[in-house]
Amino acid sequence: MKHFPCTIWLTGLSAAGKTTIAHALAAALTAQGRMCDVLDGDVVRQTLCRDLGFSREDRSENIRRVAVRCKELNAAGVVAIAALVSPYRDDRDKARETVGDARFVEVFVSTPLAVCERRDPKGLYKKARTGELANLTGVGDVYEAPLAPELSIDTSLQTTEAAVETVLHLLNGRAKV
Repeated sequence: MKHFPCTIWLTGLSAAGKTTIAHALAAALTAQGRMCDVLDGDVVRQTLCRDLGFSREDRSENIRRVAVRCKELNAAGVVAIAALVSPYRDDRDKARETVGDARFVEVFVSTPLAVCERRDPKGLYKKARTGELANLTGVGDVYEAPLAPELSIDTSLQTTEAAVETVLHLLNGRAKV
């Protein structure tokens, strides 16, 4: 497998499985000798974007900053794996423009809302349904599903291992030096 720097942008609802896939993919890429970095939405919110809230404008700025970081990582020869809800198509399109179309791989983690709500590891959906949390994507705010992602993975139907293999297979087909 050829080494190439790219950005794998995992998008989907909270509890869809984005972070789980991101870390498993990073482990697989590292085992192949590739340098990679995971930009997880929760961690990014505590570091790179700690000054941002969850307004539409702040969410857009969050995505912009992550896209710039992904571009920097790619320029350094690192595979960037971004695992973010990134609910708005326009923001994801701008992220693709920032990174560059040839290096941007959009993966829609399309796990249904009902499954995400059953998982609810952080209790976000419960808080949103009881009115304690406003604007949670999928409940109080929209999630605009990608129209033409490079991949779509439903973690209620596919194991993490199978999801990682699917992404690796796609990357093999796109490999560029």
